[in-house]
Amino acid sequence: MHLKNIAAGKGKGKKWTIAPHGPMRNDDVLTLTEIIKSLGYADKTLEAKKIIKAGKVLVDGKPCKDHAFGVGLMAIVSIPDLNKSYRVYPKKNKIELVEIKEKDAKTKLCRVIGKRLIEGGKLQVNLHDGSNILYDKPVKVNDTVILSLPDRKITDVLSCAVGNQAMIVSGRHRGEIGQINEILEATATRKSLTTINEIQTLTDYAFMVGTNKSLVE
Repeated sequence: MHLKNIAAGKGKGKKWTIAPHGPMRNDDVLTLTEIIKSLGYADKTLEAKKIIKAGKVLVDGKPCKDHAFGVGLMAIVSIPDLNKSYRVYPKKNKIELVEIKEKDAKTKLCRVIGKRLIEGGKLQVNLHDGSNILYDKPVKVNDTVILSLPDRKITDVLSCAVGNQAMIVSGRHRGEIGQINEILEATATRKSLTTINEIQTLTDYAFMVGTNKSLVE
């Protein structure tokens, strides 16, 4: 599998040439311009901007013409003219773009970070990428929903539960994937903890990626 790593260097912060904007936090994202240049599809910023503004780059299945758009965790970046698609992963001190198959580019994993009832008794599910979606079936905070792209319909739910597969998305073990062996509920003095393989981490850092087998690599 073809990998592209983008890093500022261990212990160094990112030096933004273009300030990213959008719903995701700056320290978790790369701009489309950075991505196109890092993948080798453009040598200069101006060239990358032209590619993006021409609508030749898709984010989560839809053309994105904003060269400064911040692309983050689990986003799908596609370049149809080249038949190439990538998924964004966290890997320790860098963000990694992993080339994926065409069929895998048609779905996106999103972590549930909140939910609330809205007018009419409908359930609004808030997702880690800053979006929200209406859903009429049970879903819990910390679950992962599988969205079809580009219509963003929920096709399945990966429960935050013992036995399922999870990726650690923050902390020193960021990027590691394994089976959930234990989940400790939050108490008055600490947050919920989850053990993935032999690693205990905050449940907030556990991103569900599969049941018997991880859907990502």
